[in-house]
Amino acid sequence: MSLFGTSSGFGTGTTSMFGSTATDNHNPMKDIEVTSPPDDSISSLAFSPPTLPGNFLIAGSWANDVRCWEVQDNGQTIPKAQQMHAGPVLDVCWSDDGSKVFTASCDKTAKMWDLNSNQAIQIAQMLLTYGRKKKKSTKITFVLCWFNHDAPIKTVHWIKAPNYSCVMTGSWDKTLKFWDTRSATPMMTLQLPERCYCADVVGTQSPQHQRFAQINALHLQFITVSNADSQVYPMAVVASAERGLIVYQLENQPSEFRRIDSPLKHQHRCVAIFKDKQNKPIGFALGSIEGRVAIHYINPPNPAKDNFTFKCHRSNGTNSSAPQDIYAVNGIAFHPVHGTLATVGSDGRFSFWDKDARTKLKTSEQLDQPISACCFNHNGNIFAYASSYDWSKV
Repeated sequence: MSLFGTSSGFGTGTTSMFGSTATDNHNPMKDIEVTSPPDDSISSLAFSPPTLPGNFLIAGSWANDVRCWEVQDNGQTIPKAQQMHAGPVLDVCWSDDGSKVFTASCDKTAKMWDLNSNQAIQIAQMLLTYGRKKKKSTKITFVLCWFNHDAPIKTVHWIKAPNYSCVMTGSWDKTLKFWDTRSATPMMTLQLPERCYCADVVGTQSPQHQRFAQINALHLQFITVSNADSQVYPMAVVASAERGLIVYQLENQPSEFRRIDSPLKHQHRCVAIFKDKQNKPIGFALGSIEGRVAIHYINPPNPAKDNFTFKCHRSNGTNSSAPQDIYAVNGIAFHPVHGTLATVGSDGRFSFWDKDARTKLKTSEQLDQPISACCFNHNGNIFAYASSYDWSKV
């Protein structure tokens, strides 16, 4: 597969920290910095899926663009291509085969970037239908219009379910929409209790399991063959304003599975689904603006014992009784192999945690800017984070 058509990349080849300029390049841990980063704050990061050879990193930014780099084994980053929106890009994701990238923006649109042709098209085109009625000497003309959303789109996710594939978008217009990329109208629209703030989806089969996928027409279940037979049910978690929290099942068609009382007392900022050793989604981690993360299982044997919260991204440590500065948790990412998790925050640090042992594994040195997003590559060998202004101090 030839990616990006005839694109020759972007930028001037200079290297600087994510979201910073040449005069502000604080990198205390001497981590590898990408070439030609965006010119404004980075909102989202995503690595390419294992179906695509190599590692490609995409980033959406408040400079209205989404950029893609190839990350080589020696750590060198090569700018490959970029696409533009009319407003800040709030979220990005890949298709399961790695041939397309989906983007969500404040311009109220979601786009599909075909990497083979290096062309981006709006997923839900504005559709105009003209009609005219005649009644004696009177003429009536009408125009029917459809748009993506009525407000900025905060989240975008690719869903690969047993019997369908689609794109899920969550918006500040209080709707969750599911799109067949070949159609101008959504497959389904679900009403949310409030504005969508963050979401996560597990709904893609691993490549080694795809050839064994079977659909039971009666039970609409997804069966994979591995070391032991198991059933994998695609799942979505959506967190909204006013601490709303909804789990959706996706195996037949998207539908609400359960509403959950938020385990956190402050505004939700990020959410990430985690799996068990059989690769089945069993729960999620939820981060808030109050420097705290909740680990929540969907069907725990002992909810009072298994579900818990922990403090993070606070000055003077998390166990200090002294006054603390408390920072937002901006992103959560689970390691694809070990199941440990990373959190990044407005304090300019990232930390790694073992949720099963309930232990902090490592905390980074402090950067001079907040860390606004993070992600692991498909095998967990690379951890990417974005250092940029996040509006936590206005």
